[in-house]
Amino acid sequence: DGYFYQRVAECRYASKDLQGIEYINSYVFNKAEHIRFNSTVGKYVGYTEHGVKNAEAWNKGPELAQELGELERVCKPNAANHYSA
Repeated sequence: DGYFYQRVAECRYASKDLQGIEYINSYVFNKAEHIRFNSTVGKYVGYTEHGVKNAEAWNKGPELAQELGELERVCKPNAANHYSA
């Protein structure tokens, strides 16, 4: 009888050469994805009315610069850990 909020940030690795890394950050509310940042696309994309409004605002603000840096800050340094497991 409550609300469910989830944020899922993940790095997807396609090859060891670090060229195929993709960073995805999804915002989910009550099991429905509302907005997603994908480093391959390079911007936020909204999937609901509320998500579209947020995506438009976040793509114009400091949030976009933060997300663009996550690929370098989080994914690339941890690639060796991913492939050693």
